[in-house]
Amino acid sequence: MTEFLIQACIYLGAAVIAVPLAARLGLGSVLGYLMAGIVIGPVLGLVGAETTDLQHFAEFGVVMMLFLIGLELEPRALWDMRDRLIGLGGLQVSLTTGLIMGGAMILGLEWKTALAVGLIFALSSTAIVLQTLNEKGLMQTGGGRSTFSVLLTQDIAVIPMLALLPLLAVVSPVTISADGSLKTAAHAEDAHHTISLVEGLPAWGVTLVTLGAVGVVILAGVFLTRPLFRYIHMAKLREIHTATGLLLVVAIAVLMSMVGLSAALGTFLAGVVLANSEFRHELESDLAPFKGLLLGLFFITVGAGINFTLLFGAPVLILALTVGVIAIKGGVLFILGLLFKLKGRDQWLFTLGLAQAGEFGFVLISFSLQQNVLPQSLSETLLLVIALSMLVTPLLFILYEMMTKNMADTNAHIEPDEIDEENQIIIAGVGRFGQVVNRMVQNSGFRATVLDHNLDTINLLRKFGLKGFFGDPTRPDLLHSAGLDTAKVLIVSVDDKNAATQIVKYARKHRPDLHIVARAYDRVHVYQLFAAGADDIVREMFDASLRAGRYALEAMGLSEFEAHEAEVNFYKLDRAAVKDLAQLYDPNIPILENGPYIERAKEMNRDLETALAGQTQNPDGEPENQKA
Repeated sequence: MTEFLIQACIYLGAAVIAVPLAARLGLGSVLGYLMAGIVIGPVLGLVGAETTDLQHFAEFGVVMMLFLIGLELEPRALWDMRDRLIGLGGLQVSLTTGLIMGGAMILGLEWKTALAVGLIFALSSTAIVLQTLNEKGLMQTGGGRSTFSVLLTQDIAVIPMLALLPLLAVVSPVTISADGSLKTAAHAEDAHHTISLVEGLPAWGVTLVTLGAVGVVILAGVFLTRPLFRYIHMAKLREIHTATGLLLVVAIAVLMSMVGLSAALGTFLAGVVLANSEFRHELESDLAPFKGLLLGLFFITVGAGINFTLLFGAPVLILALTVGVIAIKGGVLFILGLLFKLKGRDQWLFTLGLAQAGEFGFVLISFSLQQNVLPQSLSETLLLVIALSMLVTPLLFILYEMMTKNMADTNAHIEPDEIDEENQIIIAGVGRFGQVVNRMVQNSGFRATVLDHNLDTINLLRKFGLKGFFGDPTRPDLLHSAGLDTAKVLIVSVDDKNAATQIVKYARKHRPDLHIVARAYDRVHVYQLFAAGADDIVREMFDASLRAGRYALEAMGLSEFEAHEAEVNFYKLDRAAVKDLAQLYDPNIPILENGPYIERAKEMNRDLETALAGQTQNPDGEPENQKA
């Protein structure tokens, strides 16, 4: 027990030290976890043989991540992605497999073994790539969506890969003991085996059972999970909901393992089936903490498991193989990006983001050993190449940022629309925020000229019969074409904070009489927009938070009138406070180092609490201290 606790302290301590440091240096959390594993493993030797066993446990982070991704994807969404899934993803898997297979045959491998190697390296790291895309806010870009489509195709492709691998057996029958050593067939009779539904079956039988297990997961997800969750819901205990979610994931993982399938793929399919379930959001909130912790542990074990002895024994060969895999995959991805019309940043994100091997490669290698497809010596080399390519992935994302730092926007090569109308209202930016404003304006009988630099957003508006113009709102010529000289109101709702401030500054300079309504990201952005000349500034979460607070007060027993008055009073007091503090804000001094600002904010917070308390206790609206 003490030894286990010591090991737990080592792993957790390494993560606590390395990950914040890596994040502060802009390297991302994944590289922090990997480096932590290298330090406590090969460098300091604080962890040893238990790393492999722990990695199997930590792989549940990948399992849960795929389950949660599946919950976000309805079957209809998958159908809508079919062109990229089948075209972009399918071509990536097939072309990469073929090229790496050819390279392996040139190096002397038999074609069946070479095909298995090609399949293994065709996959990329879902865990690292998705984690990094989310951290860097790149998931919703064109390159991010294309990357996700390919990852999803790869994850789905693992199913036929696992069904195909038993047909490629070429080496002498061996089994793997609990300590990772090989046993011949003579010794295998006495070895302990895990429960398997496919053991002893011919290759075609393994394939049928594998496909049958997938069908069982889908049917159970459709017909059994909703009654189960309704029954569990009757207990009204949060911990039972969490236990049920974990049971669901673990049970599917066990079934997949018994037929030799990837547990992650099985749970992904279950997630897709449950995407329309009324319990989807509850499952997400219950499992998200486990996913994050286990994923971090998985990355640490990857770093700790890198075999530096093998690497130092043949450094040129291992590094050449790693670079070769990355180069082949990157070349295929770059060409596919061109074919599917990815440009600029999206093209390089797609190319560099998927150029590594992935964690499913570990699964395929293990399965290949069990099915006598790969010899042990080759599998050790392949495992090291996969681990090194995964270690390089965060560096490839840093390279992407360096290459695209001064690169023009992906849509910059597209000519902006010719704006053929002028209205009294201009809306610059029509994302989720701007769309609501536009609909309200139109429902009130007014017309607005809508301008946005995201071509996909403009095309989406047009599909629903709404008019919008493609172009960068920060360009003065486009603002004037949209009617800046004659408009009465300019609504600035672009996502980029700096772009919003730039638009407000320019519009105020050229139209002192123009009424400018601007969307602010946070309070600091409010100060910047105030200084730029905006008339009305709306914090994107502020009004929604006020409504949520009003509902909470009503639930605590206040009448609708009292809760509404509290909401209105807080709005007025906070608005006055923001205007006051805006006078003390200095963009050249960090807020935490701005003494006058901090002191005034503390003073106003005390005044705010007193005023609100008085308003709540006196429904007539007059603060208690004013009545005295």
